[in-house]
Amino acid sequence: MNDKFPSDKDLIEQYLSGDKTKLAILVKRWHKIFCEKAYWVLRDKNMSKDVAQECWIIIINKLDTLENKDRFKNWGLRIIYTQAINVYKQQKRERENLSGIDHEVNQETHEEEINHVLKSTLLKAIKELPKEKQDIIRLFYVEEYSIKEISIFLNIPKGTVKSRLFKAREKLKVKLKASI
Repeated sequence: MNDKFPSDKDLIEQYLSGDKTKLAILVKRWHKIFCEKAYWVLRDKNMSKDVAQECWIIIINKLDTLENKDRFKNWGLRIIYTQAINVYKQQKRERENLSGIDHEVNQETHEEEINHVLKSTLLKAIKELPKEKQDIIRLFYVEEYSIKEISIFLNIPKGTVKSRLFKAREKLKVKLKASI
């Protein structure tokens, strides 16, 4: 454990063991990212902050149920995304009710269509990357290997893994922005 930059797992275990000060570090580390994720769905800054705040209550109450503490980031982001989608759906229903629209919209089908288009666009963009960058993206995001594990697996320095991952992300951003 690095006392200066403790891992999420260490912070969670210390918090659950009674050191309540560790929660503040965890919140400081992730709150802005959680707000940004909620904003990505809601496109409303204040609503995003509210959703993130509500999610912290859920996260704190369920923290002891998280089996793999190393996966806190993904677990927390999944909670944020789910809550933001729920708020989005609720807002949409309210807007439809206010405007007098009585037809039902199958939100799940709509989301699936959007996800399918996004996934197709992303996969196409990934396939256009050089092979070495495709491999890094696949190992990191699909196979969920760490930078260190990828370094060992590909027999290249960690810095090279990070560099390739960064460059791959940048190329993907450019390609995705151009296609949207």
